[in-house]
Order: sequence, then C-alpha cells, then structure tokens
Amino acid sequence: MNTIEASEGKLAPSGGLPRLSPQALMPVATFCGIVCLWEAASRWLGLPEYLLPSPTAIARAGLAVDAWVWWDHIQATLRVIALGFLLAFAVSLPLAAALHRYHLFRKSVYPLLIVVQSTPVVAIAPILIVTLGATDLARVVITALITFFPLVVGIATGLAQTPPELLELSRALKASVRNEYLQIRLPFALPHVFSAVRVAITLAVIGAVIAEFVASERGIGYFLRFSTSYFKIAQAFAALGVLVVMSLALFHLVTLVQRLFYPRSLPVRGGE
Repeated sequence: MNTIEASEGKLAPSGGLPRLSPQALMPVATFCGIVCLWEAASRWLGLPEYLLPSPTAIARAGLAVDAWVWWDHIQATLRVIALGFLLAFAVSLPLAAALHRYHLFRKSVYPLLIVVQSTPVVAIAPILIVTLGATDLARVVITALITFFPLVVGIATGLAQTPPELLELSRALKASVRNEYLQIRLPFALPHVFSAVRVAITLAVIGAVIAEFVASERGIGYFLRFSTSYFKIAQAFAALGVLVVMSLALFHLVTLVQRLFYPRSLPVRGGE
C-alpha cells in the first residue's frame, strides 16, 4: 500500500510502539532548556508574578489546587471535546464521500464550507450560545464547527488516492458503490484520515476552550478565565499547561490507535 512519508520518529517494523531515538529526545531537551532560561530570567529580572510568573511559581500554583477540582474541570472539557469531535466526524465522513463522488455537489457546497471555515468561531460563539442556550449542546456545536473542516478535506483527499486499477477491477466485478467505498476507497484513505484526525483532535481542544470562555461554569477554559479575572496569573498558566498536556495526549492517543488497530496505514521507513 502506498503511504505518505514518515514525519515523526522511527516506527517498529510490525507497526507497534515507536522506538526512542536521540532525535525524539531533542524536543524534550529544548523544552527543558527554555524552562531553565525562563526560570533564570524571572529570578534575575525580578518580574512580579502577576506579570510573568516563573515556572516554579506556576508549578506551586498548580499543586495548590485540589486534585478533585482539576479533575472536575478536566473531565468537563474532555466531554465537550469528545462529543464535538464525534459530531464533526459523523458529519464529515458522508459529506466527504458526497464531495468526492458528485461533481455538482462539490462545486455547490465546497465554497460554502470554506466560508464557514473562514468565519471566526469566536465571533459566532456568542450567537450560538444565545440560540442554543448555555448548555453542553452549544459547546459541542462550537467544537464541531472548528473541527470538521480538516476532517472533510482529509477524508475527501484520501478517497481520491485509490489506485485506478483496483477501481476498474471492482467495476468489472459489478461491485456496488457502497462496497467500493467501504472495501476499497476507505482502506486506502486511512493514512489521510488519521492525519486529518490528528489535526482535528487538537482543534477540538481549541473549540472546547473557546466555548467555555463564552459560557460555562466548568471546564479548563472556564478555570483559566476565572483565574485571569482575579489576576491569578500563575494559576492561569498552570491551566494553560494542563490544556497543552491534554492536546498532546489526545494527539498521541490517535497515533497509538492507528499503530495498534490499523498498522498497515502507518508511514513506512525509507527503503521498505
């Protein structure tokens, strides 16, 4: 199967867990160096914590918050992320198939999708909150709106990557359109699908936080807004760090699912 060129680390030959390499440790070393410079600059310049807290002050502020408080906000944000992403994927899959198959539909709908994607979600979020109410439904819709476009583009691109000889063989065997998409096109589209999912899952985190900024009483976005409104900047930075960890964890979770359940869709190493 033709696959895209590997862009991250070395993969195990069987599609299992990645092998650690010096190249994989370089970002960690760079991050640690930046944190050390940040700490040293904060101490040397004597910056007040309400302007730019040091990493140690951020760690102290994060640890000062009870674990159950963190978990309550984390699980609220994760619920919005999961529901928004699932809604976006459920809409994107049939929409991408229709865009790929029907030329007139693509010409009519694709420009509208670009318009929706170009509209700042921050601008329409208050309108959706007023229309749908300050409930999880509004937050899920906002998350789905910011998530679905890369899914549609990635899936539609992947569906077009099927080798033409396989399509000719399926038509010679009188395969139905449903079987052509499920058994031929979709398996060849998996590398593109997973690439789109990795992008979309990080956008889902952004969408959930935007929704919680606008109207929410729980979630990491609400906690961050609450912290900044009371000038607890170190606590706000701690919440930001939690969001980064959540986004990275979800990104690597998608990669892990691909490696465990769809190893044939993984990028191959050079020369193999």
